[in-house]
Amino acid sequence: MQAALKLAQRGIGSVEPNPVVGCIIVKAGRVIGRGWHKKFGAAHAEINALEDCRTLSVSPRGATMYVSLEPCCHYAKTPPCTDAIIDAGLAKVVVATIDPSAHANGKGIEQLRDAGIEVQVGVCETQARLLNAPFIKFAATGKCWVILKWAQSIDGKVAWADQSDERRWISGEQSRKDVQKLRRRAGAILVGIGTVLADNPLLTARPSKGKKLTRIVLDSKLRIPLDCELLATAKKIPLLIATSRRTAQTNPERVEQVTQKGAEMLIFPDTQGQSNLHFLLDDLSRRGIAQLLVEGGPTVISSFLREGLADEICVYIAPKILGRQGAVDIAGPMRELTDAVGLHCVDIKNFDGDVRIRGLSKKTLDELSITEG
Repeated sequence: MQAALKLAQRGIGSVEPNPVVGCIIVKAGRVIGRGWHKKFGAAHAEINALEDCRTLSVSPRGATMYVSLEPCCHYAKTPPCTDAIIDAGLAKVVVATIDPSAHANGKGIEQLRDAGIEVQVGVCETQARLLNAPFIKFAATGKCWVILKWAQSIDGKVAWADQSDERRWISGEQSRKDVQKLRRRAGAILVGIGTVLADNPLLTARPSKGKKLTRIVLDSKLRIPLDCELLATAKKIPLLIATSRRTAQTNPERVEQVTQKGAEMLIFPDTQGQSNLHFLLDDLSRRGIAQLLVEGGPTVISSFLREGLADEICVYIAPKILGRQGAVDIAGPMRELTDAVGLHCVDIKNFDGDVRIRGLSKKTLDELSITEG
């Protein structure tokens, strides 16, 4: 199963919003087939592993399959994997964790057992649920997974106060390449209007590998420049501008100018008891966006932290000290030390001197019934 989980990781950034899945087939003590889900809409891991057996001219009949997620039993972009497993004559299937989707949720396991196949569930379950935590959250709750990402210096500075001159990167090239992997995972990317005004970004994954992120800008006063890169590409790549009801009502001409460029407007209502960010996340979830990458500046990041909306936090720390003058940090989101945001299931990697720290929130782990081990 560890080998299956490792294979599954190869699909990260290519299969979303589907889950990443790996599969190993073993017969007479040796591996006879390997497979993973390689691309959204393409064959699933189990099918690829069975095809690998055929390539090696080895029959899978009587073998044991190890798969990191419950095999599907419904028709979608591909036929049910359970049918292929039954037809292949496997004797046993070991499943890491159940797929909580409405069309699955144990139905695939039941179908295999009804066909006389022995099924074991729960091997490396925690690792499997962590690997597919964004998918599991969306499948079980219908709510999108929120990733907060930023780069900072050792002394916690995330940007220069004055960016009128040449762009100053805090993180290195390898870190920025790693960020593109985050973008390919996500269904949408969000920034504040400050980032748009300062950087004029395109907000795409590079290389895209065919992925078109929905770009989102929080712009309460509708200050987005009509000649910016985002609006220039809005008719080809989805762009959502979130603004206040008051701005939309008092500036209908501006709204029309922006929408004529191809952008969609999301008008925040005058709500009581629910913030604009909650409204936004509910709207994105209804659109089927399973993962949101927040790349905003200090104000946007702080807002998500204050409201406890982050599922995953990814910070790139560069070996630089910027000092106080001329640099800004994330505004203190908590009033007390006891309110500090703690990271769990922490993963640390080095990128040519930069250190990436990635972890999950305790609230998220509790919601998904994942025990940190």
